[in-house]
Amino acid sequence: MPILERNNSLSQRMVAELGRAIVCGEYTSETGLPSEADLCEQFGVSRTAVREAVKMLSAKGLITSRQRQGISVLPKSSWNLLDSEVLSWSLKGEVSLQVIREYLQMRKGIEPQAAALAAQTADVHAIAKIEQAVGKMRIAAESGDPKAELEADIEFHISVLLATKNRFYIHMKEFTSTALRASIQFTSPVKADPIAVVEEHEKIYQAIKSGNSERARNIMYMLIDEAISFVEAKIDQ
Repeated sequence: MPILERNNSLSQRMVAELGRAIVCGEYTSETGLPSEADLCEQFGVSRTAVREAVKMLSAKGLITSRQRQGISVLPKSSWNLLDSEVLSWSLKGEVSLQVIREYLQMRKGIEPQAAALAAQTADVHAIAKIEQAVGKMRIAAESGDPKAELEADIEFHISVLLATKNRFYIHMKEFTSTALRASIQFTSPVKADPIAVVEEHEKIYQAIKSGNSERARNIMYMLIDEAISFVEAKIDQ
């Protein structure tokens, strides 16, 4: 393996391990990270690999590195939760209800408008993709397959973003997929009837297909608002 490729691979492994450790609280703003020399020894890598990992973690808002001051861990308010890896680390282990609530609050400000825009811009191909996702959701719900229903649910919401033909919405698909995987897994068991969940999504699909922007916006808003209510009730327990 070429040296550059090997260093990149080692750096990515370090980023994954250190990133998870920071998010889980093993390293904090009080303790900081080990020194560059200690990280070289800990991971058995070169200084080049360590410096590349430090750059990547800095770009994610997790750390800052300055000469003669070492590597400092940044507070949670600096973490880039729009980075799918940072978000994934934040949602693993014991699911953070606070993170899920904040994510759902953001969804409520974005996805209803995306659904409304999709009703205006979606072409036949995009509508077919949304229909296909809803069909998969129904099959999974009727057969009692929560894993397949989860994947189809994520596919539905990604398909709506793609149907907008707006590059900013489309760029959110990886982030949306990561966050939905955690939030849906939490909120779905609370909803007694999986078929009712499918029917809510079918209403959004029908509104988009018929070009009814207002209806698509309102149903998506209510869908997300309901999920927020479930999470807030759990937080208040």
